Amino acid sequence: MTSPSWTPPPTPAFAPTPDPLTPARDITHSHFDPGDQVVILKGVAGGELWGDAVHVVAPSWHTPTDEDGWRLRDATGGAQTYITGHPRYLVHLSRRCPECLIHLRAMEDHLLPKYADHDALVDCGWYTTTALGQLVHIADARSGR
Repeated sequence: MTSPSWTPPPTPAFAPTPDPLTPARDITHSHFDPGDQVVILKGVAGGELWGDAVHVVAPSWHTPTDEDGWRLRDATGGAQTYITGHPRYLVHLSRRCPECLIHLRAMEDHLLPKYADHDALVDCGWYTTTALGQLVHIADARSGR
């Protein structure tokens, strides 16, 4: 039996909150451009959504979904400066995009009430990074890849 190429996300402090919105999001590769600053929403902190802010760098094939993705750069460095992500994982920070604002509002409506009484950072455990440096939402993870 071979092990999967992705590592399961760390167990969050609270039971994971399902994310029915991001996997169903219909967003195309052309929605983002090189140079865009985006955020990958990962949870809640102090009554607000939080995530990883990155810059869109270049087109990149997203192997876990077999679709066009984006090479993303974390300007602060960290454990991994570059990753590849699917466009549906991204929300514009650098401009007020109507589609991204709608998605952001839907995520707020879905998550904030669930963690209204928590001041601590809550990582909902939706994402992992593969051995190939590709960010994968747990809904997109495939066994044996």
